[in-house]
Amino acid sequence: MLLATVALLVLGLSPSARASDHADPTNLMGPESNITGLFLFPKDDRLILIFNVRRALTVPAPYSLEPYLYEIKLDLSTPVDFTDPANTARYGGTVSEPAKLHADATIRIRLNNDASLKSVEYEGLENTGDIRSFFGVRDDPFTFPRFFGVNVVSMALSLPRNAFPDGQQDFILWGTTSRDGEQIDHVGRSIRTQLPRFGFLNTIAPDRQVPALVEHSARTTKIYNFLKGNKEWWSAAFGELMETTFLLRKYDNQPDVMIYSDRFAPGYPNGRQLGDDVVAQTCAFGDCLLQDIAFIEGGFPRSTVNDKPFLPDFPYLAEPWPDKAPPAPPTRSLTPYLVVIAIIFILLSWVLVEVLHVLVRNIWRRVRQHGHRAAT
Repeated sequence: MLLATVALLVLGLSPSARASDHADPTNLMGPESNITGLFLFPKDDRLILIFNVRRALTVPAPYSLEPYLYEIKLDLSTPVDFTDPANTARYGGTVSEPAKLHADATIRIRLNNDASLKSVEYEGLENTGDIRSFFGVRDDPFTFPRFFGVNVVSMALSLPRNAFPDGQQDFILWGTTSRDGEQIDHVGRSIRTQLPRFGFLNTIAPDRQVPALVEHSARTTKIYNFLKGNKEWWSAAFGELMETTFLLRKYDNQPDVMIYSDRFAPGYPNGRQLGDDVVAQTCAFGDCLLQDIAFIEGGFPRSTVNDKPFLPDFPYLAEPWPDKAPPAPPTRSLTPYLVVIAIIFILLSWVLVEVLHVLVRNIWRRVRQHGHRAAT
C-alpha cells in the first residue's frame, strides 16, 4: 500500500521533466532553455525590460544557445482590474478575462553560442530604431544565496514610451523559450513557477492556464482527500506533505503573467525591479518555500540585497563573475541499490510462487484423496 501511495503521488503530481525554473532542482537536458528572471520597470522616460536565462552559469562560452527561440510577449489591451486587494498584492492585479490573453507585441530573440545577438524581431512595437539593447553574460540579479557568485545569459532592452500606443498605462507580459516550435519554459510573475505546485504551467500558454489550474486542482484534491481519509498515520503524513507542497490553493486560479501599471509605484508585484526582494514579498502573501531555503542555505540575517552592486546606467545589471570550474557532479548512483532491490524482489516473488504452488498441489492431492475415499 505504501508503494502504491508513492506511485500515486508521483503520477499525479510530477511536472514535465523538461520544464524547470530558477531554484528548481531539475537538471535540464538543455540548460540554456531555462528561464531565470523577467524584469520590467520604468527608468526616466523609458521602460526597461530584462529577460535572463541559463541559471548558475560559471563556465566560459561557447554555450548551446543557438537552438532556442526566446520570446517576450506583451498584452496591451486585455483589461486588468485593481479592486481586489489580495490579487493586487500577489499578482499586481486581476486579469478578469484570462481566456482573452494574447500578444499585441512580441519580441523574438535568437542568440549566438557566445551569448551575442544573432537576430531580434520586434512585432507590434513602434519606433524600434530607438530601442537600446544588451545581450551577454551578467551577474545573476536574483537575491537568493544559491545563486550568488554565478552568472546568467541576459537580454536587456530599453524601450522608448513611443514604442507603445499613446497613453498606454497597463502592461501584461510573459516570456517563453522554445525549440523547434515546442515551448519548453515559461515565466510570468516572479518565483511562481519555481514553486512545485506550478511546474506543469511551463508548457501552457497563459490564455489556457486557468482551465489547466482548475483541472489540476481537482485531480490533486482527490489525491489529498484519499490520503487524508485513510486510518494509517503515514497516509495522513503524505497528505500533509502534499498540502504544503503540491496542493493548489484557493488564490491560485490566476494566469501566470507579470502585470505592470503606471498607476502605481514600480516594484514587485507591479512589474519587478532588479533590487526587489521577491523572496520576502512572495512569502508575505502565502508562498514561503524560497524564504525557507534562503535561511537554510544562507547565513543570518538573510541577505536582502544582490551579491554585487547594480550599475547606474543601462543595462543596470552587475558585471559578470569570473569564469570558474563548475562543482564536480555526484559520482554515486542509486542504480546498484535499485538492481539489488529488484533481484531481492524477484527472488522473494519466486519463493512465494513456489510455496503457493506446493501448497495448492498438496491441497489438491488431499481433495482428490478425500474424494476417492468417499467414492469407495
